[in-house]
Amino acid sequence: MGQDERERCSLKREEKIMRLPVKKYENVKKIHLESREWPDCVLRKHPTWCSVDLRDGNQALPVSLCIDKKMELFNLLCGIGFKEIEVGFPSASDTEFSFVRKIIEEKLIPKDVVIQVLTPARECHIKKTIDALLGAESVIIHLYVPISPAHRKSTLCMNKRETVELAVRSTKWIKKYSRKLEDAKVTLQFSPESFSSTEIDFSLQVCREVLNTWQPDQERPLIINLPATVEVSMPNIFADQVEFMKRGLGKNEYTTLSVHTHNDRGTGLAATELGLLAGAERVEGTLLGQGERTGNADIVTLALNLYTKGVDPGLNFEEVEKMKEKYEAIMGMPVHPRHPYVGDLVFTAFSGGHQDAVRKGLANWEKGEVEQWNVPYLTIDPRDIGRNYESVIRFNGQSGGGGIAQIMKEHFGFNIPKLLAREFAGIATKMADAIVAEIKPEDLKKLFWQTYIDNKKNYCLKLFEHFSNDGHVKCRAEISIGNIHQVITGKGNGPIDAFVDAISTEMFPIIFDSYQVDTVGKGSGATAVSFVSIKVNDNVFWGVGVGTDSSRVGITAIVSALNRIS
Repeated sequence: MGQDERERCSLKREEKIMRLPVKKYENVKKIHLESREWPDCVLRKHPTWCSVDLRDGNQALPVSLCIDKKMELFNLLCGIGFKEIEVGFPSASDTEFSFVRKIIEEKLIPKDVVIQVLTPARECHIKKTIDALLGAESVIIHLYVPISPAHRKSTLCMNKRETVELAVRSTKWIKKYSRKLEDAKVTLQFSPESFSSTEIDFSLQVCREVLNTWQPDQERPLIINLPATVEVSMPNIFADQVEFMKRGLGKNEYTTLSVHTHNDRGTGLAATELGLLAGAERVEGTLLGQGERTGNADIVTLALNLYTKGVDPGLNFEEVEKMKEKYEAIMGMPVHPRHPYVGDLVFTAFSGGHQDAVRKGLANWEKGEVEQWNVPYLTIDPRDIGRNYESVIRFNGQSGGGGIAQIMKEHFGFNIPKLLAREFAGIATKMADAIVAEIKPEDLKKLFWQTYIDNKKNYCLKLFEHFSNDGHVKCRAEISIGNIHQVITGKGNGPIDAFVDAISTEMFPIIFDSYQVDTVGKGSGATAVSFVSIKVNDNVFWGVGVGTDSSRVGITAIVSALNRIS
């Protein structure tokens, strides 16, 4: 391509880029926040977790959950340890209303769990929501009012003053009708919907009016929940918004600041964590991030992120594999194989360099050489969350000797020498490239057997015997080479040394290079495995022997090495 043609192509690309209507989108407006404190904060304890799986998670499904499925999900959430669970939108449908009534009337709510229900700012919906809660002991009534400029203009058709009046009026309705709940502890949660898209001063004004109207106390606390209903800015902007609200609302022992993020820009998790640094004490989210559009904040990831930094997450994820299976069965939504902590492949290394580092790190950990977890490429010990090391290393065309060594050790108990592992990795890699696929552990074992143990293409040991004489060991061996049988004798310090001497003296010179013997299994089922390397004309050949006789496996390993010569 000539210079003129390259310039024409460059101009075409620029024209194409310039046609994108970037000017139709407004850039983010920074918040003027002097001496912000959140960048210097450190998370040292877990927040109050509130699951909204039964609402946000459910409403994002192509097919909504039936009551039985809702019950399964509620029990799963209780088992994980959630103390606050949004169980639905009772005024939205008969199914939602009936489920709330079911868990109250049948006393299916654990004593330490508080249920939360959602209601819009309409009197008829608030009344029906209160009716759904009759008989409950402790509840959170979640009132939401859309307050962003887009909502005020298109949804509510109200100005700022009218929007504030709606929030205050709805708070008064909840205060009035919740008296029907008699001795129940009633918490009001107020969410200024699309908070992250709203003028920050107006957000504060609305929340202050709700706080002043509700007048929170010990029996009637208040939660101010700040939702990034649609994520529109970088996480640091959201953190500034949260700290601004924290300062503006002031201290009140009966008011809790909460965050509820979505993942439209792919940074919902980061926004939540920075929101906690900025003063939030509570988090609303879902298991594995299930929710509308790109999803909600993923509480599994958030909690385990804390755990990996030495902070008790306050939830039980010791069996994430089982939790994932139940979740997929209930929701009908698959979990991505690369999902943090839970995905099938997140603890898997295919790269040879990664595999070697993981193998060495695990070896140091198992030896007790380090006090705190510090294994390359593994931010968490998989066994802490109910997973194992068997899937940590898997083999394909990108893998190497470290991966081979770890797989053979983890699955079959073979401690393969480093140089043998490197040699076998080259053989296995060729196979993986040929089939363009991952090689499973059982197939690796089969290939290993074919290459080093069952390989008798040239030499076959028919007889081997040895005896001691004058402080030395003499041996006599019968070897078949094709159809030719040859008897050889030799002597040395031991049976293996004598056998090497017999081969070198009566067949061709070899040098005994290295020898390793291990035991696989225990008791009567134990098997001896030997790994041997010999040198012939400065070339190294590996052999492997397997059997119940530990004194014989070294001999068979040498024959195996002979069969690798050609």
